[in-house]
Amino acid sequence: MSRSGYAIWLRRGVSVVAITGVLCGCAPGSMSTREQRIGRDDGTDTCRTQLVALDSTGDFFGASILQGAAVGAGVGALSGGLIGGLATGSWQGAAWGALAGGVAGGVIGGSSAYWSALQQQRMDQASLYARVGSDLYRENAQIDKTQLAFDQLNDCRFRQAAQINADYRARRIDRATAEAMMARVRDRAAKDIQLAKLINQQIQDRGQQFGVATSNVDPSASAAMTASRPSQPAVVRVAAPIRITPEAGAPAIAQLQPREQVTVTSSRNGYALVQTASGQQGYVSASDLQGTGGRRSLSVSATPTAASTDVRTLAGSNAARRDDFAASVAVTEKAQATGFELAA
Repeated sequence: MSRSGYAIWLRRGVSVVAITGVLCGCAPGSMSTREQRIGRDDGTDTCRTQLVALDSTGDFFGASILQGAAVGAGVGALSGGLIGGLATGSWQGAAWGALAGGVAGGVIGGSSAYWSALQQQRMDQASLYARVGSDLYRENAQIDKTQLAFDQLNDCRFRQAAQINADYRARRIDRATAEAMMARVRDRAAKDIQLAKLINQQIQDRGQQFGVATSNVDPSASAAMTASRPSQPAVVRVAAPIRITPEAGAPAIAQLQPREQVTVTSSRNGYALVQTASGQQGYVSASDLQGTGGRRSLSVSATPTAASTDVRTLAGSNAARRDDFAASVAVTEKAQATGFELAA
């Protein structure tokens, strides 16, 4: 390599490092190891398996969309991702490293990065359509896995709290011990939320990139990516528990009374996401609700399946899944305010 060529290579290398530094400065905590994110396994957390499962989903959201966006960027993105990932041992580090490499390789950053990379492949319209559809299908499947991992972690945390209260009421542990144990659960649950928020932010950011791509391959899909599901009033048929996750055996965080009015926004697994007049949020069996104004039936927007290969359908399904995950994070954070208290 000539002296001038070496100088150019060196300047470009410094630029990649500089870009990485700027990006990491904008995203505190993004360059971290698993131990830094979820703590060392000391053998005392019975929810550790569920916590690791949720953290592991970040491998996909922190890296894959950038790898896909950098298909046309060549070695720049690949080396950036490897350097970031190997240096930090984290999916966040790999993501930001890949982004730095992608910028150095010529990929436009921001919400158009994914679409710009696809354009560099010089595919015809049919191939672009198929590629975006395939990526959306994979994205939806992974959000489903993340949602399941988060639901299972929440279920485990609230069961930990319930067990502590049960042991305290049965006088198997004294109050000081119970308070210390509950404080530990509360602290761990707060960290769970921070992890879920980080993953949720990555999911939403990727949604913006998919929005640009889908609107280009199918303009009619643009509305599907941004459509919001309207809320509607409902009345409780019989006394029913509000649960932390949409499962029959999930821990209850509140109780609804017959004829109580709630607002419904969406549904999952046959459970409606409701909010009471006092602001309590959670999941109630849709069969325990009915419409207002004499309407016996209640129509709620369920998350579409991911079986279709149509980009517009997949885009709508992606938007619904992103909304569902964001809502579940908000519900859990609010429930934690009172869900980890020691019983009187």
